[in-house]
Amino acid sequence: MYNTRLTPMDLKDKSFFLRTFGCQMNESDSEKIAGILTAAGGREAERVEDADIIIVNTCAVREKSEEKLYSYLGRIRPRLDARPVLVGVAGCVAQAESANLVARRPFIDFVVGPDNYLRLPEIIERCGERTIIADEWSNDWREAPDLLFRRRSPATAAVSIMEGCDNFCSYCIVPFSRGREKFRPLRHIRAELAELAARGYQEIQFLGQNVNSYRDPETGTPFAALLFEAGHMPGLKWVRFLTSHPKTFSAAIIEAMTSSPVICRQVHLPLQSGSTSVLARMNRGYSREEYLAKITLLQERIPGISLSTDIIVGFPGETEEEFGETLSALEAVRFANIFSFRYSPRPRTSAAKGPDDVPFDIKRRRLIEVQALQKRIQSAIHESLIGTTMAVLGEGPSRKDPAMFSGRNESYQVVNFRAPTDVRGRFVRVKISGSGPYSLRGDLVED
Repeated sequence: MYNTRLTPMDLKDKSFFLRTFGCQMNESDSEKIAGILTAAGGREAERVEDADIIIVNTCAVREKSEEKLYSYLGRIRPRLDARPVLVGVAGCVAQAESANLVARRPFIDFVVGPDNYLRLPEIIERCGERTIIADEWSNDWREAPDLLFRRRSPATAAVSIMEGCDNFCSYCIVPFSRGREKFRPLRHIRAELAELAARGYQEIQFLGQNVNSYRDPETGTPFAALLFEAGHMPGLKWVRFLTSHPKTFSAAIIEAMTSSPVICRQVHLPLQSGSTSVLARMNRGYSREEYLAKITLLQERIPGISLSTDIIVGFPGETEEEFGETLSALEAVRFANIFSFRYSPRPRTSAAKGPDDVPFDIKRRRLIEVQALQKRIQSAIHESLIGTTMAVLGEGPSRKDPAMFSGRNESYQVVNFRAPTDVRGRFVRVKISGSGPYSLRGDLVED
């Protein structure tokens, strides 16, 4: 009979291990959690076996992501017999499903939502006989100083500018797991950008559930103005942003993008469905025609722009004709990359109150069709780049071949190449010599 309950823990010299599921926002949150615990005296363990504290940072957007959490907790459970270990769950599932978490996995010591990360040292020190649940909301932005971030990359830094969402798309749990929209004061963003540039960071990525809704809570400055300012800040080489909502993606943002070569010619703009009738049931706030018109404007004003998107198949009531409209939209736009999913009902959402009436086998077949089409599109796009030379920001050894380096180009495509020295965190020029559907291959070009 195992028992993970510990007496209150002093973080000094204690080790912690972080396992992260989900999007770039979760990855950035994990950097924040690691920095907070390190500043409090903890040290990060490289292996879960060596940790005194295990924290799983979670995503609730898809049912599959939530299943990964419970699967992981099940796998680490036998390790808890060997020695006392604190187990915590953070992130979106922690916020939206705290009671269910504790009921399903009683050995969890603490559950902490995104608004409470700055309290983690205090929460961990209080752990004892009962599970601590910290899922309180704040209506105001809670600033975490940059020094509390333990950044994973020496060259790329995520900069959160807002959190939450007010759109209430009928399938989406984000308003219940991240709360309503709140915006980071512009003065804090400016200070962080200046600090990152001074420390030699080459690329920054503005993060938020809906970055283009950003408005400085103190001055009213909109996102387009923030983007323009970042594009003209000395020291930064690349500026990106995600995610944007098509409903509020404005011409002013496009004009800001054209104002500076520092702002990458790449946008992630979630379509979700190519059918106007499905989009209406999703409560997305735009039609197929309105979305495609914005894509046309982007392509006209920014030639060569790289576009990516999200697609959901099998949304309740989706007919074969409506699904066909999604396929035709993919053909029309020719996205450089997509993230595609089968619809799964999420708690508290309005879509979950009705029937999930598209059979699983049909969802699976539609997802396979979407992914097969996108694979052909990406293969063609990548083949067209063979022979070109491009700037690549080195990230580290390739996952598939440690003898190769891997990096990303301005379009956020993966580029693998050989290099005589470590080019992590550096810009290099690579001539593309080969390609596959998911990455490019090339040779380093010496200046």
